[in-house]
Amino acid sequence: MIKNKLDKEEKAILDSFNKGEWKSIKSKKTINRLRNAARNTIEKNLRIHVNISRRDLEELQKKAIKEGLPYQAFISSILHKYVNGRLSER
Repeated sequence: MIKNKLDKEEKAILDSFNKGEWKSIKSKKTINRLRNAARNTIEKNLRIHVNISRRDLEELQKKAIKEGLPYQAFISSILHKYVNGRLSER
């Protein structure tokens, strides 16, 4: 049997799941939004390297968890929305 070691963040997510804090998505709008984000993530054709502060990355990772996405996909989604005019500056 292979035992996986979880880091602190992964353990917190698993504990939250086991406590029943996660809810199934029932909204077709949300499902479609996440499906489109996944599709956009899959259709990668270039990689970039970006330096950002640790604090900004940690905040992005927290927001990505709330959205149910890997943080790289979340960042890609934000950039995609901005470039296509669906996300604007405050």
